[in-house]
Amino acid sequence: MWTSLWAPAERFYPALCHPKITPLQIMAMKNDSSVTEFILVGFTDHVQLQFPLFFLFLLNYTVTVVGNLILINLIYLNSHLHTPMYFFIFNLSFIDLCHSLVITPKLLMSFVSEKNIISFAGCMAQLFFFCFFVHSECYVLTAMAYDRYVAICKPLRYTVTMSPQVCSLLMSGSYVMGFAGAMVHTGDMIRLFFCDSNIINHYMCDIFPLLQLSCSSTYASELVESIIVSTVVIISSVIIFVSYVLILSNILHISSAQGWSKAFSTCGSHIITVALFYGSGLFTHLKASSDGSVGQGKFFSVFYTNIVPMLNSFIYSLRNKDIKLALKKTLKRIIN
Repeated sequence: MWTSLWAPAERFYPALCHPKITPLQIMAMKNDSSVTEFILVGFTDHVQLQFPLFFLFLLNYTVTVVGNLILINLIYLNSHLHTPMYFFIFNLSFIDLCHSLVITPKLLMSFVSEKNIISFAGCMAQLFFFCFFVHSECYVLTAMAYDRYVAICKPLRYTVTMSPQVCSLLMSGSYVMGFAGAMVHTGDMIRLFFCDSNIINHYMCDIFPLLQLSCSSTYASELVESIIVSTVVIISSVIIFVSYVLILSNILHISSAQGWSKAFSTCGSHIITVALFYGSGLFTHLKASSDGSVGQGKFFSVFYTNIVPMLNSFIYSLRNKDIKLALKKTLKRIIN
């Protein structure tokens, strides 16, 4: 029943050009703009910190990639993990892995190269995939909250409500909505003119650092970005909050201590993940959008782009008996 859901994740090849921009407009933009590439300043300009930070982020990158790959393969190879909850964890790990692959290599380059140059097209591509995976993760975490609500509040209807078709629909919707949000963000940046400085005071191509470099008016772009981010955060936060209010209400009616323990263990990992993801994301957005807080914005964005993808694999493995059992079974197969 669940076998069809565990095919390897498809690769996405989005078109980065905004549909309203004609070839003539693109040529005009190229003629008016003197910027064909950007220079990423990086995480810090302190020379004495470059190599220590390089090895620290390299370790972070290695742990993130290996940890999420292990989790993806364990869920894929062990049939007892082919359930709705682990289907969502599988996709969350896939998103975290891709997120790290998009951001961290350029961050590492900034520590070892004199000039960390990225082309205009490369910058827009990085921005697109960054926005795509961030938006998708928001919706996946929302779907996971709904899954936990059904598991605890309506256990007898769980297999019917969270059928393979429903889970596939929720995941497809998450990726489609993520794609749509990323297209709008990237389209907004492509419409801007960059004709003066090409130095991005960041370690990646993010929205606010790019807005600061624009020679054209950014009022409409800032308004669109605020509306999109606010809408995504509010909708997902409300669904997650309502789900846990209903879960808490149900838990309060459980008399046995064993029932309480099972309910909290079921939701604990998801609550930690949501708190880390939304907490670091909120601080990053607030600091990046406020004047004179570029350094603090970069600091908080590291938690958002590097630390959270690494921690998620530990959160869903170290505290999980099913994952530990799957790891033992897989190791036995390899040894034998």
